[in-house]
Amino acid sequence: MSRAGPESPGRSGAALPLPLPLPLPFPLPLAGDRKREALSAGALLQPIIKDVGEIYSRLLDHRPVIQGEIRYFVKEFEEKRGLRELRVLENLKSTIFEANENILPKCEQSMHDNLNEVLKKLQASNNMIHRLQEREREERKLQADKLMADEENRIAQWESFMKEQQNKQAEVDEEHRKAMERLKEQYSEMEKELDKYISF
Repeated sequence: MSRAGPESPGRSGAALPLPLPLPLPFPLPLAGDRKREALSAGALLQPIIKDVGEIYSRLLDHRPVIQGEIRYFVKEFEEKRGLRELRVLENLKSTIFEANENILPKCEQSMHDNLNEVLKKLQASNNMIHRLQEREREERKLQADKLMADEENRIAQWESFMKEQQNKQAEVDEEHRKAMERLKEQYSEMEKELDKYISF
C-alpha cells in the first residue's frame, strides 16, 4: 500500500488515477479570513467564558473552601499542637510502666501482708466476741435460773404464809369461840345469881 492509495489488483501493477474534487456551491473563505473570524469570535466568547467560570467556581467548585479547611486542620493539629499528644502518650506509657514494674508489686505485697494481719485480728476479734457471747449466754441462764428459784422461793413462802395465816385464823377463831363460851357460862351464872337475889 502506498500513500497515494491502494494499488490496483491488475497485472500491470499501475496505480489508478484519483477522482477529481467536485466544485463547492459556496466560496470557501481564505485562511486569513478564518483567523480574523476566530479571533473576533474568541474575543466575544472570552468574557462569557470567564463569567461562566466564575459562576461555576462560586456555586459548584468547593475546592478553595475545602483546601482552606484542610490547611486550618493541618495548622491546628500539626503546627500548633506539635507533638503534644505524643509526649502525653509517652508520659502515660512511662507512668503505666513504672506502676506495673514498681508500684503494683509493692501494693500487692503490702496488701498481702496487711490483709494477713487484718485477717488474724479479725479472727481474734471473732473468737473474743464468741467468748463474750458465750459468757453472756451463761450469765443470762444463771440469771434466769436465779429468777426462777427466787420465784419458786417466793411462791413457797407465800404458800407457807397463807397456811400460817389460816392456822392463826383457826386459832383465833377457836379462842374466840372458847371466849364466847366462857362469857356465856359467866353470864348464865350471873343470871342464876341474880335470880337468887330476886327471889329474896
